[in-house]
Amino acid sequence: MKFDVITALLPSCDLDGSRPSCEEGWEQHGAKCYHFSSDKSTWEESRSECRGLGGDLVTIESREEQVFLLGRLRDKMDKPEDKFWIGLTDSEEENKWLWADGSPLDKSLTFWSFKEPDNWKGKNKKDGEDCVRMGEKNRADLRCWFDKDCRVPHRRICAKPTKTLKCV
Repeated sequence: MKFDVITALLPSCDLDGSRPSCEEGWEQHGAKCYHFSSDKSTWEESRSECRGLGGDLVTIESREEQVFLLGRLRDKMDKPEDKFWIGLTDSEEENKWLWADGSPLDKSLTFWSFKEPDNWKGKNKKDGEDCVRMGEKNRADLRCWFDKDCRVPHRRICAKPTKTLKCV
């Protein structure tokens, strides 16, 4: 019985005797670690902050990842205005959406909100909207991506690969 209790407390190890891990302040899901900021900054500043932490703005690679992120954001959003930058932009060429790592957006795997992206220029705006934020606290579906002016301050989601630790 004592052995079972101790075994239950140990982190699970892969067959090769290792386990994925994230450092303090990061949350693990699959093979990635995520950091959700509490402060707000522009898209470029957010990207710089993520890089300073050893990652980058998140690249969303699956529906499962979108489900995970949206679930976590709902827990982390204090106000409906709490939105989070992700690593998607068309700042180099309009309507050519690229992730921060340079990979193109898979158009079969998008979570745009209704009528988005719209590149809304609004009153006194000439640049349009070239960066993407996500997060809708009271929304039931996954479609919560909005293109936004990159200069608007939002919170951010940073991501990086998990580290591999050896089990003892």
